[in-house]
Amino acid sequence: MSQSIYQFSVTDIRGEQLELADFKDKVLLIVNTASKCGFTPQYKALETLYQEFNEQGLMILGFPCNQFGAQEQGSEAEISEFCELNFGVTFPLLSKVEVNGENAVPLYKFLKSQAKGLLGSESIKWNFTKFLVDRQGQVIERFAPTTKPEALRGQISQLLK
Repeated sequence: MSQSIYQFSVTDIRGEQLELADFKDKVLLIVNTASKCGFTPQYKALETLYQEFNEQGLMILGFPCNQFGAQEQGSEAEISEFCELNFGVTFPLLSKVEVNGENAVPLYKFLKSQAKGLLGSESIKWNFTKFLVDRQGQVIERFAPTTKPEALRGQISQLLK
């Protein structure tokens, strides 16, 4: 079997270990997030997608990241509270991570190698870069921060069939 995201484990925002293998047979949307970014209102659209498709098998994973313009300086507790109060986020948030550089978490190194950005670049350009993963754990596509979550509705719906 080819490599999939199921080989990775991550830490959730409460500090608990989460095995991505637990999400087998789910469609995943993995997003690096920030609380003080021009794209931060995308949390609301992500939550809307989550509410619409969660029962059919969509899981959204938000990874707070402070690597772009220092737009995520808060603690995990502050981030969690901000997302819940301002955007009603109920999808899982993970602990703050680095997505670029030598301290990038292994999951992000894998995602970037599987779905390259513009001109074959692997590095993440900004907050709210999105990776869509199918039910077999294969990375299908990378979407730019400017791609609104609602624009992914059709592809998500197809993958859930």
